[in-house]
Amino acid sequence: MALKYAGIQVEYREIALRNKPKSMLLASPKGTVPVLCIDELVLDQSLDIMRWALEQCDPDDWSNVDEVESRIWIEKNDGPFKALLDQYKYLNRFPDLRREDVVSAAIELMLQPMETRLNSSHYLLGNRMSWVDIAIFPFIRQFAAVNQIWFDELALASLQSWLNHHLESELFHSVMDKYSTWSD
Repeated sequence: MALKYAGIQVEYREIALRNKPKSMLLASPKGTVPVLCIDELVLDQSLDIMRWALEQCDPDDWSNVDEVESRIWIEKNDGPFKALLDQYKYLNRFPDLRREDVVSAAIELMLQPMETRLNSSHYLLGNRMSWVDIAIFPFIRQFAAVNQIWFDELALASLQSWLNHHLESELFHSVMDKYSTWSD
């Protein structure tokens, strides 16, 4: 979404993670996605790609945010919330965990604090969208998608409205094209 927002044209390649193309592994031996390759530049972290894109062009000033507060939200999202999301999505891989405990922890850690923040502003860092909203949105989307009916019944109206705003946005729809799986 950051690349599209910044007006950066790239060739998208859908990767089958069980059959990673050699060209991808040559560019980024880490073997994870996403990977952005532009000339000699190789970025293989979503946040690095976002930052790079916004350095190229940031028409609505998404980058102009409180760095400390941004870091707090991102570290919470990319660390403990991501772990809880993985547990929730793939509960069968964690036989010692109970779904209720994982969900309760996710609500307490991330969803309720987001709800509280969004009760007083349209976005996580105020009344205008920032890169933090775009970075966290896909994780909340995944969490909701595990059991959409249950998620919609939670007492998190502001968070649900925020999520729906992103899901219905032109920007989101403009990047949701399906691509054939790339192979060398």
